[in-house]
This record gives sequence, C-alpha cells and structure tokens, in this order.
Amino acid sequence: MKKLVVLAVGGNSLIKDKNHQTVPDQYDAANETSKHVVDLLAAGYRVVVTHGNGPQVGFILLRSELSRKTLHEVPLDSCGADTQGAIGYHMAQTLMNQLHKKGLKIPVASVVTQVVVDKNDPGFKNPTKPIGGFYDEAEAKKAKTEQGWFMKEDSGRGWRRVVASPEPKEIVEEEAIKTLVEKGMAVIAVGGGGIPVIRLDNGDLQGTAAVIDKDRASCLLAKNLKADIFIISTAVPKVAINFNKPDQKFLDTMTVAEAKKYAAEGQFAPGSMLPKIEAAIDFLEHGGEKVIITMPELLGDAIKGKAGTHMTR
Repeated sequence: MKKLVVLAVGGNSLIKDKNHQTVPDQYDAANETSKHVVDLLAAGYRVVVTHGNGPQVGFILLRSELSRKTLHEVPLDSCGADTQGAIGYHMAQTLMNQLHKKGLKIPVASVVTQVVVDKNDPGFKNPTKPIGGFYDEAEAKKAKTEQGWFMKEDSGRGWRRVVASPEPKEIVEEEAIKTLVEKGMAVIAVGGGGIPVIRLDNGDLQGTAAVIDKDRASCLLAKNLKADIFIISTAVPKVAINFNKPDQKFLDTMTVAEAKKYAAEGQFAPGSMLPKIEAAIDFLEHGGEKVIITMPELLGDAIKGKAGTHMTR
C-alpha cells in the first residue's frame, strides 16, 4: 500500500495578496497549488488535501452585510459549506487538469465535510475567533442587540464579531473519505476545518455558528485515517525560532520534545504557527510517522527531505 499523506493547505495560499482576490485569481492560485500536489502523487503517495477558507468566508459575510436590506443573510455554517464547495471545485478541477498534463490517471473527488463539535465546548461561552468586517461602536452594539452577536474591539481598528473555535470531535464523512482513498482517489476534504455541527440529543446533526481550526481538524482526519505523513503548508519555507528577530533561525528538523520546549518559551505565535505546531505534536503522539511544515511550492523537494521542517517523535 502506498504511503498516505494528508496535506493541509492554508487559506491564504489561495489568495496571494489584496490585489488578487477575485474568483479567477483564486482559481489561478488553486491551480498553482495543484501543480505541487501532483508532485506528491507523481512520487507515489496517496493524498488527501484539506484547505483553509478564512478570507473566502469573510467575503461572503461582507456581501451579506452590504446586501442586508435586499437579500437574506447567509448563516456562518452555510458560509463554510459554500466555500468548501467553491474551493473544492477549484482544487478538484485544477488537480484533474494537472494530472492530465502529467499523463497520470488518478481520479479526484471533493467531499463537502461536516465536523462535529461539542455543544458544551467552553468556546461557545467565551468566543474569541474574529470574523467578518469592522464596525464602529454604535454598529457593534446594534448587532449585539438585534442579532445576538458577540462583539469585541480589535486593537483600535474597530469592533468585530467573534465566534467560538471549538475542538473538532468527529468527522461525519470520514468513512466516505476513507473509502475514496482506498479506491485510489485523490481527495479534497475538511475544507476550512469542516462545517461545524452539533449532535442533538436525538442523534440529529445541526449546524452551528463557529469556526474550527483547519490544522486541528486536518490533524484529526490524519490520525483517524492513520496517515503516514502530515504536511502543513504555510507562508514560510521552514519553522523558525526567534522569528523576525536578528537571531532568527530556521529549523531543518525538530522532535516533539523540542517543539514542546519552544512552544513553552513562546516561540510560536498563538494565531499563526502555534496551532500548526500543536497539531503536529498531536499527530506524532498518536502514531504518525512524520510532519513536514513548508511552503506549497516546496512540496516536491520537501517530500524528498530537501526542504521544509521535518518533525518526528
């Protein structure tokens, strides 16, 4: 059996900068990423791709706000579903095209994925994840009163809606994803950390307003699929300590013990590298073989050990 890679692609990898945010721009970015995913498939690995969706969800929320007097608003869980479908379509189509160019006959499937969270997760009582646009104080108070939103002031830039970021507990479509992988398909799944749902007392599922961390959900999928390698693509070529300081140092390798030590020292930013490191540690401590953290364009070299930070137990 070929080794299985779960590759987590950052949402910002699909939007290069503020001048390249249109749907065609996002398609082009997905196409560029797919070129590098094909490098893994061509090297003989089975691959499941997950992806972020933060900027894209923000766009949908902004559209809802601007058209509030004309159209109904889109609930947050539906925003996740919408972006999973759109990004999954881009990733699947561009991956098919790139495989065709390489002469590789590997089928591709994109799975809209629900992820169960605990309805009693403490994050629902103390939401911290900012989403959507900025408001002045009067608008924020109105949104809190009329829509029941949690609002917080954001570093002097204005007020923003904040939602829970609960821990992922169960991937609803996991068996479907597993079956597709076993049939030799390249799969795109768990976009944006999955559509957050809660399980009601009668067993039914119900969407909820939350945002699941993409790397933690990807880690859960990698563990449950018993993946051999978990790759987290990001905006830097390697993990660094003393980041953006004169004595910055990129790391070629890192053990779980070293990662825990650096995390305890505060080397990794909470909203940036820390969740990736925590997900990497979790994967390795639950039987994973290796974690690679690198940029998408370095995937081909990274899987050969020539690029990226390689983490092991």
